[in-house]
Amino acid sequence: MIIRPSAAIRQNYNEIAEICKKTSEPVYLTKNGEGDLVVMDLATFNRREKMLKLREDLLSVEENRMHGMPGHSVSETVSLLRNALREETENVK
Repeated sequence: MIIRPSAAIRQNYNEIAEICKKTSEPVYLTKNGEGDLVVMDLATFNRREKMLKLREDLLSVEENRMHGMPGHSVSETVSLLRNALREETENVK
C-alpha cells in the first residue's frame, strides 16, 4: 500500500502520477494522519471498473441460476467468452 500525505499531491503531482502509472496501484492520501483520498491512474481505474462489472454480472447470473432460471449451454458460454476476450484484446491495442 502506497501512502502519502495530501500535501504531496499539491506539491508533487507528477511524482504521484508516475507512482500510480508505474505500480498500477492506488495511492492513499492522508490528511492530518487520517485517510482522506485515493488516487489512481485512469487505466487502473478502468480495469477495476470492468472487474467490478464482471463480478456484478457473475453474481446476477448465479442468483438467477439459484432461482431456477435457464442458463447457457457450454457451447454458448464458450462463444460468449471468446467474444469477450476478442473485445478485450481489441481494447488493449
